[in-house]
Amino acid sequence: MKAILLAAGRSKRVKPILDKNFISFCGKYLIEWQVNSLVSAGINEIVIVGNKYNLEHIQEFAEEFKTVWGDELTIDVTEQKKLDEGMAGGVMACKEFFDDGPALIVSSNDVVDEAAYASILSSKDKGTGALLGYKVDEYFPGGYLKLGHGDKIEGIVEKPGEGKEPSDYVNIVVHLHNNYEVLFEALKNVKSEKDDRYEVALDNLINGGEGYEMVPYEGFWQPLKFPWHVFDLDKYFLKKRSEELEGNPDYDCVGEAIIHKSAEISDRAVIKGEVIVEEGVRIFENAVVQGPAYLEEGCVVGNNALFRDSFAGQGCVVGFTTEIARSHLGDNVWTHSNYIGDSVIGSNVSFGAGALTANLRLDEADIKWQGAPSGTNKLGLITGDHIRVGVQTSIMPGLSIGSNSMIGSGLTITEDIADDEFVYGETTLKRKKNKTDVSSLLRD
Repeated sequence: MKAILLAAGRSKRVKPILDKNFISFCGKYLIEWQVNSLVSAGINEIVIVGNKYNLEHIQEFAEEFKTVWGDELTIDVTEQKKLDEGMAGGVMACKEFFDDGPALIVSSNDVVDEAAYASILSSKDKGTGALLGYKVDEYFPGGYLKLGHGDKIEGIVEKPGEGKEPSDYVNIVVHLHNNYEVLFEALKNVKSEKDDRYEVALDNLINGGEGYEMVPYEGFWQPLKFPWHVFDLDKYFLKKRSEELEGNPDYDCVGEAIIHKSAEISDRAVIKGEVIVEEGVRIFENAVVQGPAYLEEGCVVGNNALFRDSFAGQGCVVGFTTEIARSHLGDNVWTHSNYIGDSVIGSNVSFGAGALTANLRLDEADIKWQGAPSGTNKLGLITGDHIRVGVQTSIMPGLSIGSNSMIGSGLTITEDIADDEFVYGETTLKRKKNKTDVSSLLRD
């Protein structure tokens, strides 16, 4: 079975994060987890569709995948050159790799269990295509499946509005098409001024008599559309990493924690809950690591630090008296006497002593993200990579800092900072004669 893994999206809704595919979760990039999941489900041929910005990076990882999986996997990479064509452009970019056989189409940013792929593959011998349907209990602003007898799909209704849903099932981008050539021709013939040509073509195929059935799915599903979706994926991949480490002789199980034998942990440190501590991690006296939590290779948790419900990439330093709460850190994030809450921090980011990320409005109202409601009243800072924040600088809730930027000391940041900016402010000192004899204030 051949699969198309669509990874050419421009990640606009998670900016300043550069590329969702290369967010690291528990030691692996998202695209690595997705490929591994497909292969484990029995997919042995994968075409990854990238764009001009991430193509080289994807090609590098494709070579690594070939090394890891060997003869079990054939993997190719192609470029979607017209990004404004959306999914249609991605699928059509794979023409040289497909004939009139079946094709499984998967979005790199829709995370599901391997069982979802196995379920939909089981329908390939029935002579129909299949779409994965996820049952929802409340309104979801996406495409709903209109169903007929025996889970036969009669159409897809995009964002019907609450109370107007044709069924309880939303359409997840795990689609099995029995004939790629038929799909390609349908895509080629669709005319649309929007980037919905794939959706229109699919609806045309359904209404034109091509048989598609719904495969119901009730397992894990998390689309990565906005930065805060990272938090749920962290917890999901923590469990996946735990499964990988089961029985590994290089790790010890201490209660619910899984700890690499090379880790150096003070007897006076506290580790509790679901925690994974990787190779070379050091945790000092009076530090607390409270799960769910993940510390990748080479991390340091300093004296009196609190690291809770958070996930850190390689070489991060959670410095003296720092608190990291419900946050995701990339590689080489350095902190010292800081508070970082409900934030997604990129790689190579340093916070000067006393710098803080606010995560709750004074009125406790929902926080807006880039002008739109986030649906949560707790959201801190979202950053790109390669950033320096000066000492005693405070950053207000729901803001972003772009890559390659520097923020000066003693500031209150109240608006988003773009890429490549140097932000500074002026402090005016006022002076007058000191009338107090300070030497008289000596205490015994």
